[in-house]
Amino acid sequence: MNPIQIGVFDLAERRLAWANKRQAVLAQNIANANTPHYQPRDVKPFAAALHRLTAVEPTLTQPNHIGSSSSAAPPGEIVRRSHARSPDGNAVALDEQLVQVANMATTHTLVTSIYKKYLGMFGIALGRSPSG
Repeated sequence: MNPIQIGVFDLAERRLAWANKRQAVLAQNIANANTPHYQPRDVKPFAAALHRLTAVEPTLTQPNHIGSSSSAAPPGEIVRRSHARSPDGNAVALDEQLVQVANMATTHTLVTSIYKKYLGMFGIALGRSPSG
């Protein structure tokens, strides 16, 4: 049994990749907190990325069939508009960015814990003793 082909592990891998990308974007926002006219960026929520991956698209087999109406954009970076700006036009709110970084650390810990628990369950199912 290949653990890469199991949906839970694939989902955990995608969530960690999303968390890593978001962490990098948040770090860039913090690094540019003093850059004039800098607009903070963020990535689309993981739910949007997950929805795009699970969407089923119809196949067009005849030219007179109705085409797909979904126009889901990839879960790339988006510009987030902030309400407050500093006098130099910078819109980065450090307190907000730091809270989001802390939330990402919590997300990373949660996903890795779930991943480890599932690995432990597979080990028990295979007759191996659980590793603390």
